Amino acid sequence: MNAILETRRVGKTYGPVRALADVSLSIAAGERLAIVGPNGAGKTTLVNLLTGLLAPSEGEVYFKNANIRGEGPVALAERGLARAFQLVHIFPKLTVAETIAAAVITRQKKRWRLFSNLAADREVAARVAEIARVFGLEPRLDTVSELLSQGEKKLLDVASAFALDPEVILLDEPTSGISTAEKHGIMKTLLVAAERAGVKALILVEHDMDLVAAYSTRIVAIAEGRVLADLPPKPFFENPAVIEIVLGKRRH
Repeated sequence: MNAILETRRVGKTYGPVRALADVSLSIAAGERLAIVGPNGAGKTTLVNLLTGLLAPSEGEVYFKNANIRGEGPVALAERGLARAFQLVHIFPKLTVAETIAAAVITRQKKRWRLFSNLAADREVAARVAEIARVFGLEPRLDTVSELLSQGEKKLLDVASAFALDPEVILLDEPTSGISTAEKHGIMKTLLVAAERAGVKALILVEHDMDLVAAYSTRIVAIAEGRVLADLPPKPFFENPAVIEIVLGKRRH
């Protein structure tokens, strides 16, 4: 399969500290790739390289066959690569409708006064309502974001990323802080939304191994800045040595 997103021998150093070394990954359309690893493994650095927040110290990153080394997240979002950020923490006083609309107008490159009446732009309002409906947030459109439940805040965060119409979306622990009972419901909502939106590939950074097992088609484990394993779920979970390292446990 042709890669839609890939890294070629990327590395990242911070002064004397090497956070990543010689990491090569290839992500194809149709994949749901989970990135896992213990704390300090280099997962966050890898994600930041993939989504343009950092440039690699060595190696290259390609998206749809274009070298995106050094491009920032805004430029990458315009290309079709988006990451779910904690937007609700940045705009806690905005309503659900206004939060989603901020992403919609960014995608449509429209000028819009953030606190103006959404009804003044029917196209934006219709798109906001459509996205809210997919994520079950339609009844909460007029609710100020800080008043949402934690689960609803997570859905709003991801809904805002989906509003950018990405071909590839990176979900960074989308269920952190959510009760176990809610986690599977949120993941199922995200997958349905991705299918409806025509998202070609999902990248999931997740520490909950139950979710990784249930919703990924491939798992990449990072440890000490290097790729430890790159496997489908079944052989991955049948490897006790890898699981021990991923969970931060070592044999004594």
